[in-house]
Amino acid sequence: MARIVTGIGSSHGPQLKMAPELWHVRGVADRKSTSLAFRGGTYTFAELAALREDFSAECTSETQTRRAASCQSALDGLGRHLEKADVDVLVIVSSDHKEVYDDELLPAFAVYWGDEVAHVPFTEAQLDAMPPGLAEAAFGDVPDHLIVRPTASGLARHLIEQTVTAGFDTAASKRLPAGDYDNHGIPHGFGFIYQRILGETSTVPFVPVFVNTFYEPNPPTARRCVAFGEALAAAIASFPEDLKVGLVASGGLSHFVVDEELDQRFLAALREGDTEALREFTPEEMRSGSSELRNWITVAAALNATGLAVDSVRYEPCYRTEAGTGNAMGFVTWSPA
Repeated sequence: MARIVTGIGSSHGPQLKMAPELWHVRGVADRKSTSLAFRGGTYTFAELAALREDFSAECTSETQTRRAASCQSALDGLGRHLEKADVDVLVIVSSDHKEVYDDELLPAFAVYWGDEVAHVPFTEAQLDAMPPGLAEAAFGDVPDHLIVRPTASGLARHLIEQTVTAGFDTAASKRLPAGDYDNHGIPHGFGFIYQRILGETSTVPFVPVFVNTFYEPNPPTARRCVAFGEALAAAIASFPEDLKVGLVASGGLSHFVVDEELDQRFLAALREGDTEALREFTPEEMRSGSSELRNWITVAAALNATGLAVDSVRYEPCYRTEAGTGNAMGFVTWSPA
């Protein structure tokens, strides 16, 4: 029977894929934004700056360089952790920024069960059209040539069937939509795991599990994510092949406004294996980029149900403007207790 042997959680924000001296480039977009979400409110940059303390000290070259180095060290550690676990397959849970699924259909939960999937580089035109800072970071998500990545289609189909039996209307995707980049490829939340953590040449097969974290009207509640994660764990355990499975949560933590209080409360729930606490995170807390906590909740609930425990945590709040915008980066590993 298949068994879950390890898990990791990793942020995948643009600041992880660019030198710290370029972090301010993403701040250009922050300063123009009129929809910065923070603790239930929505603010312009000026309103957010007036509301919060001054984070200028967090935006010095010295501080940003130190935090960037810590993040890269943590990512190296995640790679070593997965290598040591020697998994046969990964189940990667991440979100999609309408790179694949769009307003024609936005599934709350979807599983891709094709035999393989394309990992496609961006064209020059696509890079030129990206907002400030995203083009600079894009090379951390994609290879410079087409790679067809192996998937575990048999396990994926089993996950679909078993989660449906458990009461979920799991969307089944055997061919990804053309998507925003017209290439039917995996989006950045999945590509980053290969490019930075597994290594571009990795041949470990995976199952892409999509959670609609960002978009109304149907992002799942934290309680529903917990239940889906527990259903995934049960489905994996009932798969008849002898496989060592790793779970990956990709995304988060708080962004595009850093909220250290939210992050620390969330990380405490992970450390303590407190599934009930995970159920209590509210839609108001999981807005904008912080919505990707749903990916982590899904994975953590599955790992809690399997008896794995957190054995390492790295946290770096990476600020890029004085108003406190940026991306709080989290890196967590789970192992058998």
